Amino acid sequence: MTVSSMRVIYSSLRIGGLVKNTPLLGGIRIHSRKNLNVHLPTCYQCCFYATKEVFKRDKPHCNVGTIGHVDHGKTTLTAAITKRKLAKFKKYDEIDNAPEEKARGITIKIYNVEYSTENRHYGHTDCPGHADYNMITGTSQMDGAILVVAGTDGVMPQTREHILLAKQIGIKHVVVFINKADAADSEMLELVELECRELLTEMGFDGENIPVVSGSALEVLKGNNEEIGTKSIDRLLEAIDTYIPTPVRELDKPPVMPLETVYHIAGRGTVVSGRLERGKLKKGDEVELVGYGKRVKSVVTGVEIFHKTLDEVQAGDKCGLLLRGVKKDDVRRGMFLGKPKTLSMHNNLETKVYLMTKEEGGKGKPISTYMKFEIFSKGWEVSAIAMIPDKEMAMPGDDTLINLRLLKDMAVEEGQRFSIRHIKRTIGTGIVSRIKENMTQEEWEDISLSREKREKRQIQAKYKKKK
Repeated sequence: MTVSSMRVIYSSLRIGGLVKNTPLLGGIRIHSRKNLNVHLPTCYQCCFYATKEVFKRDKPHCNVGTIGHVDHGKTTLTAAITKRKLAKFKKYDEIDNAPEEKARGITIKIYNVEYSTENRHYGHTDCPGHADYNMITGTSQMDGAILVVAGTDGVMPQTREHILLAKQIGIKHVVVFINKADAADSEMLELVELECRELLTEMGFDGENIPVVSGSALEVLKGNNEEIGTKSIDRLLEAIDTYIPTPVRELDKPPVMPLETVYHIAGRGTVVSGRLERGKLKKGDEVELVGYGKRVKSVVTGVEIFHKTLDEVQAGDKCGLLLRGVKKDDVRRGMFLGKPKTLSMHNNLETKVYLMTKEEGGKGKPISTYMKFEIFSKGWEVSAIAMIPDKEMAMPGDDTLINLRLLKDMAVEEGQRFSIRHIKRTIGTGIVSRIKENMTQEEWEDISLSREKREKRQIQAKYKKKK
C-alpha cells in the first residue's frame, strides 16, 4: 500500500465522517501516536484505564491473519473485513499507526483485531510484509492464514518466503485472497490463481483444493463495486469458516503463554500480552515468567481480551495480563509465562533441521560446526552455536541432526519448532527432538576456544592463498 493509496482511503473515510478526533480515554492523558487527526492509544498500554466492556464467549474462537508480499494490501484487507463483519470498524490508519509505518506506507509491527461470523469469533493478526522477527512472531500465533496476493503483480519474493515460514511454523490451512481485482483483468487473475496454487503445492500445501477468492479490499472501503467489494469479503469469510477447522485446545494442561509485548502503566503495574497456548488463567493466579536466564514471580491482577474484561482466559486467546510488582525491565518479549515451577530453561538442544536450498530461498551454502546463527521460536530470538555430530558440514537440502548451544537459557520444550536465520535470511527450519543437560561454564569455554582456533586457521588459510 503506497502513501498515495493511503490518502485515497483516508479521503473516502473523511467524506463519510469516519475519521475524527477521538477523546482521551477516561479523561486521562495517555501515550498516543497522532497522524491525520486520529488519536491512537498504543495497544494494551491504555486498555486497563478504559471503560470496561465484558467479553462474551458465545462462539468457538479461531486465530487467523494476513500474510503476503509488502504492498499487496494485507492491511487494507484487514480494515475491509472489520468494516464488513461483526466488529468495531478499524480504519487503515488505525492499523498502520506507527509514524514509520505511515511515512513508508507499509506495516512494520503486527496488529490484532477481532470480528465474528455467524459461526465463529476470530482474532486476526495483520503481519508485516517484511519477513522479520515481527512477521515470524505474528505467524506463530495463527491457526490458519490468509495469503494476500495482488492481482496486478502475482507471486513475489516475500509471497514465497511468507508461505515457507508459515509451513515451518506449523500452519496447515491457508486461504488465498487475490487483491486489487479492480486493477487487473480476468485473464491476469486466472494466471495469478494458477501461480498461487502451484507455489502452495510446491511448498507442501494442498494447492489444488485451497479456496481462492478474488476481490478488492479498497473497493470495500470506498463502498463501490459490490461484486468485487463487499461480496468478495463475504466469500472470503465463508471460505475461512469452512476450510480452516476449529482448533482443539489443551485446556486441562498447565498454562503457558509466550510473551509478545510488554508495557508499563504508571501506578498500575506491568502489562504483558501474547497468545495463551494451553491451559487457563484467571485474576488472582500466581505466575512465573521464565527466559533469558531469569525467573520472575508475580500475580495476575487483571485480564483482558481485545480491551474487554473477562473472568478467565483459555488456550488460544490473545490476551493482556496486568501483573503485580513486576518492573518493565524484569521481563521482555520471548519469555514464557506459566504457573510457578512448571517451566524450565535450557541451553543444550538436540534438533532435527532441514537446510533450505538456494531455490527455496536459503543461503545455498553449507553450514559447519561452530557456526553462529539466530534461532527464532515462540516469540524469542537467541544466538546459538551449531555442533554437527560426526561430520564437519551439512549441505543445503539436507535433513540433518544438529546440536544447538543457545547463548541464553530459554524456556524450550521437546517438539518445539524454530527457524534458523543467518545474515537476515531464513536458511532452515527445525524441531527440538531432545533436550540435553545444560552446558556448564567449562564446556562453554571449550566451545569458545575451539571457535577461536577454527577462525584463526581460516584467516591463516586465506592469507596463504593471497600470497
